[in-house]
Amino acid sequence: MKIGIPQGLLYCKYHPFVETFFEELGAEIVTSPDTNKYILDRGVKCCVDEACLPIKIFHGHVAAIKDKCDVILIPRIMQLKKREFICPKFCGLPEMILNDISDMPPVLSYPVYAFSKSKFKNWILNSGFACTKNIFKIRRAYEKASRIQCNFIKPHDSSNFPIKVALVGHPYNINDSFINMNIVKKLNKLGIGIFTEEDVDENAIENEASDLFKRPFWTFAKNSYGFSTYLAKNKKIDGIIYVSSFACGIDSVVIELIKNKLNKFPFLVLKVDEQTGEAGFNTRIEAFHDMLERRCCNR
Repeated sequence: MKIGIPQGLLYCKYHPFVETFFEELGAEIVTSPDTNKYILDRGVKCCVDEACLPIKIFHGHVAAIKDKCDVILIPRIMQLKKREFICPKFCGLPEMILNDISDMPPVLSYPVYAFSKSKFKNWILNSGFACTKNIFKIRRAYEKASRIQCNFIKPHDSSNFPIKVALVGHPYNINDSFINMNIVKKLNKLGIGIFTEEDVDENAIENEASDLFKRPFWTFAKNSYGFSTYLAKNKKIDGIIYVSSFACGIDSVVIELIKNKLNKFPFLVLKVDEQTGEAGFNTRIEAFHDMLERRCCNR
């Protein structure tokens, strides 16, 4: 069996687990290419105009592999943490894809509740049964995939950079170099090191979020707010760069929360959509770097 896995949205965080799990069950993995202009154009063509850039790109990834596999994985991700949710579009993503793209193969779209093993077990079994009815084989595949996933995330080393910033945003905006126009390489070239939410302990993020009048119930919002304010308050960074998708309601709220918490702290918001030009993107990054450099010299 060939299982198609689109390289969009949360693929960047969980692909070691997903690919290992299905490979151990004997499936052949078919992944879409890295995000490129062709993927974007296909996604824009078949997706609704009101969707954000990452959703449009995900449509493009699905369209690129739908004719090359027997089934496509489009998980209905509901919760990653208890009493928290992620972007509402994830909940209805399978329906969006099936209504927007014609001639689709069967879709694996079982709900994902990842905050406990007992809840996640339903997804493991239902998805595993697409490849085998052997429960013991599914369990072994799950255990190996979990080990691989645990060793996947490595912290960023910013110790050798004179200027450091928190690079904030939804994981797919930070990890997809096409969406963010290779921002990490550009910052490093300017002598700027980065921190992301993976570089800060979960307890520190939770503590920062608990100081708000009302605790965020969006996982990505909590993480973005918590890790960036923690780093700024503890003087581990010189500025914040927020990569935000145009028309993202969650981002618009988090940006204001961070600004209100860190009054007059260097803060750059980079909005991205299918019309964003790289020249203007580069100019704003370079200007932000010059400002941070002057601040560091005047200390």
